[in-house]
This record gives sequence, structure tokens and C-alpha cells, in this order.
Amino acid sequence: MDEIVKHINDTNASYRQPNAGDAKNTDLFLDNEHYAFFEGAGEHVTVRFFKENLSQAILFIASILPRKFDQSATHCIIEYSSKFVIDQLAILDALFKVDGKSVDTITQVWNARKNVVQKNGKVDNRFYFNGLMQDVIYQDSTGEERKAKFTVRNYMAGEYSELHIKKADDGIFDIEIKNVTTPYNDGKEDDIEEISCKNSCLIPLQQIFYGAPGTGKSFKIKRETKNQSKIRTTFHPDSDYSTFVGCYKPTMNEDVKYDKEGNEKSCTKQIEYAFVAQAFLKAYVKAWKFYCSAEDGTAKAQYLIIEEINRGNCAQIFGDLFQLLDRNEDGYSTYPIVADTDIQKFLSKEFEKVNVPDSLNTIYDDYDGNVAEDIKNGTVLALPNNFYIWATMNTSDQSLFPIDSAFKRRWDWKYMPIDTKKENWNIEVDGKKYSWTVFLEKVNEQIFEVTKSEDKKLGFYFCRANNNVVGAEKFVSKVIFYLYNDVFKDYGYDRKMFKDENGKAIQFHEYFQSNGDINEQKAALFLDNLDVKPIGENKEE
Repeated sequence: MDEIVKHINDTNASYRQPNAGDAKNTDLFLDNEHYAFFEGAGEHVTVRFFKENLSQAILFIASILPRKFDQSATHCIIEYSSKFVIDQLAILDALFKVDGKSVDTITQVWNARKNVVQKNGKVDNRFYFNGLMQDVIYQDSTGEERKAKFTVRNYMAGEYSELHIKKADDGIFDIEIKNVTTPYNDGKEDDIEEISCKNSCLIPLQQIFYGAPGTGKSFKIKRETKNQSKIRTTFHPDSDYSTFVGCYKPTMNEDVKYDKEGNEKSCTKQIEYAFVAQAFLKAYVKAWKFYCSAEDGTAKAQYLIIEEINRGNCAQIFGDLFQLLDRNEDGYSTYPIVADTDIQKFLSKEFEKVNVPDSLNTIYDDYDGNVAEDIKNGTVLALPNNFYIWATMNTSDQSLFPIDSAFKRRWDWKYMPIDTKKENWNIEVDGKKYSWTVFLEKVNEQIFEVTKSEDKKLGFYFCRANNNVVGAEKFVSKVIFYLYNDVFKDYGYDRKMFKDENGKAIQFHEYFQSNGDINEQKAALFLDNLDVKPIGENKEE
């Protein structure tokens, strides 16, 4: 079982007055049938929260509960107000900090309890978690320092919310809240207090991270797929089906002959053509092997990462694989496709010793034949629910080929906003240091003012600092060049930052001396024109 979907309207007090002595209102009760899901994890279960998900949950509560919100940790009813929302988000900001730096995820330890002997000698045979609260010091909407207790129960809106629990490959249980505007059926009429599903994926199976250059799209994927099995590829104008899936290529074959004593007699080398799998098929094979070898019912994830997906002709590259991108609620391809002969031969050899479970036939109950056998033989292609395809896309790039709406709707889209407050980087030119963060804020204001678009803005990681320093060479050759060549080329260079002391436009070649070295005085003038002062002189520092 990959995941637990838990209705908590039964244990959350959002729609009732808390009763005296209701001390375990922050505990989380699960059906005993779910106990096996946590067996082997011990009494102390480590769970992982996602800041973005909890932030969305707070905003949902603000929209669905305009009158009151029951803060279960303190058993008091808080009237809805903007202050409540601001304070709750401030709690999250304080909670999701490690060593003073903001993080996207945090972990918490839950204490698992079952068959607990109470003080009166009776045995509580329910299965539940307690110890879910955590003290948080935060600044409220007025700037005053306050103390609060964090518990996931505070982010649930009764019958409007579900708590999803999924075991990750690192042994940690990922937690996500999902909300609906129409109340869930609590199942009480059917004597069902909990609902389980085979796979309602915690993270998107197919998603594209998009945004301006330097916003950390590739970095985010790298961080989120850390310690995971992944295959990476990059799309470009010459990419096609064969370079993405596989094709016949010349390979060197050695024909070695031996004498009666077993010594090498001769060796003849010749070129032969063989089918060579590319990124998609390599990831596809690994995903199915992980799926078929899963011992606890939870298959190891396989990621296929596509960089710069918008720089290739997606329709041409994916071909009939496009149909596989339709996934059912359990994460499998809804419509298997017939593989061509070359792929069939390759897959039948790769899956020769793989036992594809017959349980797949229950998922494809309308399939004409034995889908498990056909997958093993390579006759058909279908994506398993542990196969993730993630991609990046720079919105500032001029796509050589448009991505049509049919392709787009088969992906989840994750916008990466411009965030300049990352690390303490400096620009070093003409013997002075300037704040990289201040520069980005100033130049992005200019970019948006002229282009009316965020696509051309610079993200924090537009270029990489060396020991927290962006040198003059990199600043001119990469940053200023980008501004001249890509951003402002269609708008003219009448902005103050492009002019010299006399108000004359500076041509790009003037940032270089006759010997090719950087004219650092011109680079410093560029920064000064942007009102980016050397560190120590800038009032914003």
C-alpha cells in the first residue's frame, strides 16, 4: 500500500465546540488496517512536511471558513481575520528555517501508539499517533515575538480536507494535505471511517518547472530527487524520437578465436549495427525493474529529467509515447501502446528475468489480452506508477517549436518565481564590492518597466558565484551581455544604465579594453547608473 488517505472530520473539532478534557485532540487516529503500513518503522515515525502545501492549506482554510477556525492545539476558537492568516504564515516561515536559512521541507517525529494500557488498567486498542505538537517562536503581524504550537491538525478543515501519507524511498513518510470545496463523504453510513487508495500520487508524476532564467529550476529538481534513481537528458532543435527513445547505431564487435589450449588465436573486429536505448527507454526499463522487484509493495521511484523541454519539437520527440502521458488515478498509463519491432526485441531481452505481476491485469480490466505478459514481452508499452518525468523550461527562451495545449494539459506546471534573497553574493568590479541581491532588484525593476514581462528577469542563479563573488569577467560577459543581446535589443538603449557620464549610449564593446580585458570602470558605471552603490555606501544594505 503506497498511501493512506485519511478523512479527519471525525477527529478535528473545526465544526464543534471542544469538550473539556479533550486532551488528545491533536492526536491522529488511523484504522488498525493501516498499522501494517508503519510496521518496521518503529514506535517513532519520521514524517516530512512541505511548506508550500501547508501554506496552501492555510489559504484554503481562510476561504472555506470565513467565520471561525478551531485551533486544536490550544482548544480555542479564533475568529477569521487577515491577522490570523498573516500570523499562520509567519508561523510557517519560522518553522521552516534550519540554521537561519529558509527550507522547503522539514521533518517531525510522530510517536506511534497501539494497545496502550491506560491508568485504569483498560487497553486502548486503537492505532494512533501522538506527540505531533512543536513549539514555534515567530513574529506576529504587529512585529511582536510570540510562541505558538505547530500541529498538522491546525491545517485541516474538517470534512473538506484529506491527509495523505506516503512512504518515500528514504524511509521517511511524506505528508500532504489535499482540500476540496465540496465536503468529502466520511463513510460513516457505510461503517467506513477511513478511505485508502492504491496510489493517489503525493508528487506529480509529470511536471514542468518553468520560469525566468536563473530561478533554480534544475537545482530544485536536483534537490527533490536527491538519492533517487534518475536519468537526465536535454532537448534541442535536433532532438527526435530516435535520440530520445532509441535507434540502431554502429557498434564494434570482436570475433575472438581460440586454439585447443584455450589461448587466443585471432581477433577480428568488425562494425555491426545494434539497437541502442536512449534516455526514455533506459528510464522505462529501470522503472519496471524497480516496480517488479518491490518487496513491500512500494516500488523505488525512477525519474526521467528533461532539461530545456521547450527547445525541441515535443510532438516529434515523443511521437506515439504522447499517449502514455495519460495516467489513471493509480499512476499507470491509461492507454498502453504497441511497441515497434526493434523496441519489442530490446525489451523482451531486458525483461527476460523480470516477473511482471499479474495484478496489473486488474488495473487494465478492459485490456484485450494479458497486459502483464505483453509488457514483459515488450509487445506493449505502459508507464508504471513509479515512473516520474520532470522537465525544466525557461520562459524567456524563444521556443523553436510551440508546445500545443494537448501536450501541456498532460503535465503539472510548477512556476519558479524570482527570488533574490538567497545567499550573500557580491559583485566585484574596479576594486569594489556590490550586493548581487541589490543589483538583481534594481535591474529587474528596469526589465519589467520596459518589457512588462517577468520572463526576461534575472533569477538569483543566473550565473554562479565563485566563493560568493561574481567577478568582473562573468558580470560583463554573461550578465551585461544578456541585457544587451536578449532583453533590451528590441527596446533600444535609452535607459540611464546604458549611458556614460556625458549621457551618450555605451556600446557593448566599450566594456572591453583593446587587449580584451574587462573595462571595469565601465562596469562600475553601469552599476552606479542603476543606483547600486558599493557595499557600505548603499543605504539599502
